[in-house]
Amino acid sequence: MGESPPPDLSVNLAGVTLARPLVLLSGCVGFGAELLTLEGFDFSQIGAICLKGTTLEPRLGNPPQRLAETASGLLNAIGLQNPGARAVTETILPRLLARLRDRDDAQALHLIANIAGATVEEYAKVARIFDDAPVAALEINISCPNVKAGGMAFGADPRLAAQVVAAVRRVTRKPIITKLSPNVTSIRAIARAALEAGSDAFAAINTLTGMAIDRQTRRPVLANVSGGLSGPAIKPVALFKVWEVYQEVAARQRPIIGQGGISNALDAIDFFLAGATAVGLGTILFRNPLIAAEINQGISAYLTEQNSSNVSALTGTLGVERPAGVCAR
Repeated sequence: MGESPPPDLSVNLAGVTLARPLVLLSGCVGFGAELLTLEGFDFSQIGAICLKGTTLEPRLGNPPQRLAETASGLLNAIGLQNPGARAVTETILPRLLARLRDRDDAQALHLIANIAGATVEEYAKVARIFDDAPVAALEINISCPNVKAGGMAFGADPRLAAQVVAAVRRVTRKPIITKLSPNVTSIRAIARAALEAGSDAFAAINTLTGMAIDRQTRRPVLANVSGGLSGPAIKPVALFKVWEVYQEVAARQRPIIGQGGISNALDAIDFFLAGATAVGLGTILFRNPLIAAEINQGISAYLTEQNSSNVSALTGTLGVERPAGVCAR
């Protein structure tokens, strides 16, 4: 009797088949070219790369200092530094794709554009530019906590979130992924509004707003004062938010990229159980950029142990019973 085939790690993300359930998150690998110079990096271990957040016009981002390490986390206030949508689609992407085509391990890799704007109209203009570009989907960044114009404002108001999603939906045929903020009163309300406006998938969560203080100068460490906190410290918050969003969108079969503090296979499995279809790797890449293979091996081992043939069978299988009238403190 032969051995059983290995578990299937492919997932369907709003019509896009990812060979592996791992997505490298926006802002953590630039536009992907850096990975080509990294010895030992295996593109076959990831399903997609979410490109750096891109706006209509070039942005210099926030002044330094823009990064601050914290206990079990990282604060960033980059401020969406990028060369603008036209430069990305006309120069950066063609060069990147030409190099990826020469690599056998990158043939199943997908690219996802992350788009941002200061107005609803700007989001639509950037989406229209990327609609003609060789990307598999568009991630709408309505949740950046360190950009004063637009940024998190769109992601904190259901009405504004719906307006952005609807405007993008009108100008693109590509799947839309709405990136949700945890810095809101009700993430379910935002997800519901984006769902009704035409979002095909969701990414949860973006960073939490935080700050660091230099006690010697008695000033904020970050020039922007506040920044977005990522890393292991935010995992419990991210897990709960993914579970909340799943309750809202599961009936409509909208997939979720679960993200926030994933450092190993067990973390990834937790997100699948909470409702994620795929998982995103971010801050961990600064410590171990080759972590994807290790995480995939751990997921496969867990599936084999659980007698599950595919990773999709894990999504949303968390059993939850909350007694009525009990405060969850």
